[in-house]
Amino acid sequence: MMKFRFRRPGNDPQREKLKLELFAFNKTVEHGFPNQPSSLAYDPKLRLMAIATKSGSLKIYGVPGVEFTGLHKETGTVTQMHFLHGQGRLLSLLDDNTIHLWEINQKNCYSFLEEVRTFRLPGRPGFDGANAPPSITRITVIMLKSCSKLACLGTEGGGVYFLELPSMQLLDDRTLLQDEVLQGVPDDYRCGKALGPVESLQEDPADPDKILIGYSRGLVLLWVQSTRQVENLFLSNQQLESLSWERSSKTFVSSHSDGSYMVWPVNNARSRSQPITSSIPYGPFPCKAINKIIWRTSEMGSPFIIFSGGMPRASYGDRHCITIMQGKAQVTLDFTSRVIDFFTVQNTDPEQEYDNPRALLVLVEEELVAVDLQTPGWPTITPPYLAPLHSSAITCSYHISNIPVKLWERIISAGKQQNPLHSTVEWPINGGKNLAPEPVHKGLLLTGHEDGTVRFWDASGVSLKPLYKLATANIFQTDADHTENFPQCGEEEWPPFRKVGCFDPYSDDPRLGIQKISLCKYSSRLVVAGTAGQVIVMEFNDEKSERKMNLSTVDLLQDREGFTWKGHDRLSPKVGLMGFAAGFQPSFLVQCVPPATVTAVALHTEWQLVAFGTSHGFGIFDYHRQQPVLARCTLHPNDSLAMEGPLSRVKSLKKSLRQSFRRIRKSRVSGKKRPSSCSPTSKVREANAKLAEQDGPCEVEVTPVQRRIEPRSADDSLSGVVRCLYFADTFLRDATHHGPTLWAGTNAGSVYAYALEVPSREKWTERSTEAVLGKEIQLMHRAPVVSIAVLDGRGNPLPEPLEVSRDLAKAPEMQGSHSVLIISEEQFKVFTLPRVSAKTKFKLTAHEGSRVRKLGLMNFPSITSDDYSENCLVCLTNLGDIHIFTVPGLRPQMRYDCIRKEDISGIASCVFTRTGQGFYLISPSEFERFSLSTRNITEPRCVVAWESARDPLSPGSNLCNNLQGSPKVNRANGTHKIQNKGECNSLGASDGVMEDFPLALSQTPLDSPISSTDITLDASGDMTVEDVKDYLPEC
Repeated sequence: MMKFRFRRPGNDPQREKLKLELFAFNKTVEHGFPNQPSSLAYDPKLRLMAIATKSGSLKIYGVPGVEFTGLHKETGTVTQMHFLHGQGRLLSLLDDNTIHLWEINQKNCYSFLEEVRTFRLPGRPGFDGANAPPSITRITVIMLKSCSKLACLGTEGGGVYFLELPSMQLLDDRTLLQDEVLQGVPDDYRCGKALGPVESLQEDPADPDKILIGYSRGLVLLWVQSTRQVENLFLSNQQLESLSWERSSKTFVSSHSDGSYMVWPVNNARSRSQPITSSIPYGPFPCKAINKIIWRTSEMGSPFIIFSGGMPRASYGDRHCITIMQGKAQVTLDFTSRVIDFFTVQNTDPEQEYDNPRALLVLVEEELVAVDLQTPGWPTITPPYLAPLHSSAITCSYHISNIPVKLWERIISAGKQQNPLHSTVEWPINGGKNLAPEPVHKGLLLTGHEDGTVRFWDASGVSLKPLYKLATANIFQTDADHTENFPQCGEEEWPPFRKVGCFDPYSDDPRLGIQKISLCKYSSRLVVAGTAGQVIVMEFNDEKSERKMNLSTVDLLQDREGFTWKGHDRLSPKVGLMGFAAGFQPSFLVQCVPPATVTAVALHTEWQLVAFGTSHGFGIFDYHRQQPVLARCTLHPNDSLAMEGPLSRVKSLKKSLRQSFRRIRKSRVSGKKRPSSCSPTSKVREANAKLAEQDGPCEVEVTPVQRRIEPRSADDSLSGVVRCLYFADTFLRDATHHGPTLWAGTNAGSVYAYALEVPSREKWTERSTEAVLGKEIQLMHRAPVVSIAVLDGRGNPLPEPLEVSRDLAKAPEMQGSHSVLIISEEQFKVFTLPRVSAKTKFKLTAHEGSRVRKLGLMNFPSITSDDYSENCLVCLTNLGDIHIFTVPGLRPQMRYDCIRKEDISGIASCVFTRTGQGFYLISPSEFERFSLSTRNITEPRCVVAWESARDPLSPGSNLCNNLQGSPKVNRANGTHKIQNKGECNSLGASDGVMEDFPLALSQTPLDSPISSTDITLDASGDMTVEDVKDYLPEC
């Protein structure tokens, strides 16, 4: 019968207090580039930059570490943004014609961003709500006066409205309608009956009382606010796109829809002005519009004229370009995505005679590009943040903590050598002050990409900074030459294109995609595996080198008959000597046959072994002796889909439907079957019924309620997929002799444990490593095995390879009995070693209705004591929630909502760190970072000091919605709310009320996550007895 051993039920106050000291969920910062940016703004006084998106989010950046995030209450595209210079305030315009005022306030010495006021422009006078044209008051342009106390709003109806700031009050007496303008315009200046929408508003730099107003049909006028009169008129014969003043206000420049720009003189005489110059830079053939143009003076020579668009329509109409012109020097910056906006960082002192622009910052749809305008040749500046993570689509992620200082410096050095032509000037956006302490340990985030690259990111702090890029495509023969750069312009080529930016979403060959990564931080050895079965073993070299790469082929089918690979071909490696830059250089290539996607890798540098698995089986390779050790096929006879590959399109719809109907029919039949009275299952059920009828303790009512889980069929397609591989030094043969082992888990719930005979270091050249099958475990429900970990005698996870030998970790306990934690999609189970008998389990699917998607073993230090920490198992489910369990007891501790269950790609992209943090993609270009630890939190802690005194506009500016002083409000991927202590999702209490725990326990099964009762089970009563085959005789 079932044997339950449990302690006295109820909440342990000491344990609940300890949980609060160990666990706390916070979404802390968003790394990467904002998805679908729509507008850009810059504050030259505070040196802050803002980027807004089509989803209504808003982000402000300063010096690295200074970041603020806001989200409009209503989802909508932010079409324009404007800083109130020096005030720490920002205006945003949404596509629903509402204006929002944001303010940077302070709480607990940290700054945070909040929305304080909203304004909507009322209908035009003379029209009621029903008869007014819908677009007549739609705002087309916003201009803030230099005093930042007034905003001028240009509309589609041609009117100009004035908004007082920061009160957001409309000044009706200053409104300038098109009718009033037309009264002061001569007939020969009128462009028909209407002037068209207001396209541009520009304040006179020398006289703030004057405003340059440009209408879309070509009329530009200089309006004097105090006298409400037109001082100058300018008329072009082309549709107007933008205006820009020259610093002295003696001239201005206009750009037009035909690809031309004109320079106009400004004088006091009210006469018909003619342009000084009129030019079509890329004419004479028809050109696209110049959407924006700016004029910046320089004491070093000719002024800068910078504009977007204007390319020849027929030849280069599909290019996204910005042109920089200074005298005879001209360059056409060619981007791979559409230009959103741009600005220059320049001198803003009104007493100075010249602008002297230092840098040009361009926001395009997929990245931010900065250009140094002071260095000859105008090189690009590498941004310290906002890197386009999706420069090629991310296919996998891998995080490694506590990087040794020597390896860190070597990676940085190699990365600098990759970009010798980049500018070394200081990043121009340097406002605010970063108050976050310097990270104690360095963390690396590695991302594998579709084009075969692996990118290394500094994930130690708030800013995710690119360090180094590793390319693997150059070792294979593909259609494109990966060593060539984008063709640069020659002396006589026109336009003078220069490719800038690193966003390149196109992959020459989908087989190059990186699927798995493993890095040993102590030996500087790296393994990357790809879509076509390629496993590349690399080592770090500080110098350039020429070498020949060795190749070995491993047949995972082992000549099994009846299987024919119908998928893609393998990649053909280059032969002969190849040149490699400093950094990680390939030393060996292992090619799996068939060339299916690699689904799992494991690296053990102390034994110099690498293990890899695909949908057909797994293998072990000795990269020191450069020879295979093991190849094991895991295919089931019905695994036909495994032979088609991820890139194959030959999957049969008829077969898929047939298999679906078979499963439905099988589940119906199994539901109708009644168990035999003599079957072991029925006996167990009878025992359970008798146990339930017995009188237990008065405080406990055992009511096991579990969802029915149908066992998976053994002939399900893709059952041979290897999901996880794990090296461990443990007891497999008997309880006295430990040694190297390899564990492999498959999609069919099978676990293979191999004993490895690894020769000593002195005999590496004489003996080969051998692998002997030790045990084979078949889980009853055949759920996919997603992770395996061996725990030492103290219940702690085993240290990493080389960690103990270098005195960087305590040696594992080898005196007590080891145990193995096997995690399937449906349940966690701890088995003793070497007998492999069930010790503890937790059925996640039966109780929660969810399945495991991501796993991590984390260390949680106490926030109150430096000497106390706990190792815990953390799992992310397909419902997007995170569960924390003790190890090895598997007692549920906490549950948090993290990701929306509909966000399948976000759940699939999640990666955990060993220090209680994690990352997941909230868009193709952004990682959301979260923390589960009270101690290890990486979040913006910064302050911005505005120039002049101001009164906070928000009535709640002294109250910041933060947990433990955290300056970030959890909004991303919007399920998590900030939790007070009373709302903490402790799984030892129900709704945080400890006194009601006995009642809550009576309504839940004993091993439910909301029960803290000890549920250690005797293996004799286990309802899911696994099939364990032992192949090793005892010594």
